[in-house]
Amino acid sequence: MLIDTHCHLDAAEFDADRDAVYAAAMAAGVGRIVVPGVTVNRKFRPKAKIAGYPACLEAYGIHPLYVDQSSPEDLSRLRDWLEQAPPLAVGEIGLDFYVEGIDIGRQTHFFIEQLKLARAFDLPVLLHVRRAIDPVLKQLRRIGVRGGIAHAFNGSRQQADEFIKLGFALGFGGAMTFSGSTRIRELVRTLPLESIVLETDAPDIPPAWLNGGRNAPAELPRIAEVLAELRGIPLPALVAQTAANARAVLPALQADI
Repeated sequence: MLIDTHCHLDAAEFDADRDAVYAAAMAAGVGRIVVPGVTVNRKFRPKAKIAGYPACLEAYGIHPLYVDQSSPEDLSRLRDWLEQAPPLAVGEIGLDFYVEGIDIGRQTHFFIEQLKLARAFDLPVLLHVRRAIDPVLKQLRRIGVRGGIAHAFNGSRQQADEFIKLGFALGFGGAMTFSGSTRIRELVRTLPLESIVLETDAPDIPPAWLNGGRNAPAELPRIAEVLAELRGIPLPALVAQTAANARAVLPALQADI
């Protein structure tokens, strides 16, 4: 079974044809789709928009690029959600130092508080890490959580090894399909296969063949083919192992599947 460990199926880009996008993913053999939350300060979009799609499982969290429109009350609301209906994971949370003019202190505060919630509820986390790998690792060492996934990993081998030591799998998707992504392709060739999970991040990070168009979870089988080729292993073995890896770091998948 193919598992898309990171897909924003609730995004506005899918409002016009979400049913068709979901059906195409199911027809392509994608058995589960993890839908991370990005905000809790209004009606929770993933929960509302994926309610009719049984293969979708939601996570709750405040994305680092949404902290400027979030408040301390949102952290309380997140705690309530975790208590009332525990999700697959806490996420998408993390740090993003790519955007100019960001409030690093505010991002860090929200990240730390959400790590504490994940620890309190013994939930894994889905990490957003952009230009901030070492600061994220620093907080993970301070506030131990049960692991999770470092989504769209784009760091060094040394940094990858540090995440693995902390119980994290590393998510790879469209970026590795570009022949010019030499560092990422070398990582997916050489990392322990047990540490790799597949993702699309749809509608974002489209694979090379989409020429910058909208990404979708139905692209996951072809992304898996690229990874199998890079690893030099049969596609069925690659699919089985990455699904097992996803279930290992997201234990709720074990009971669900």
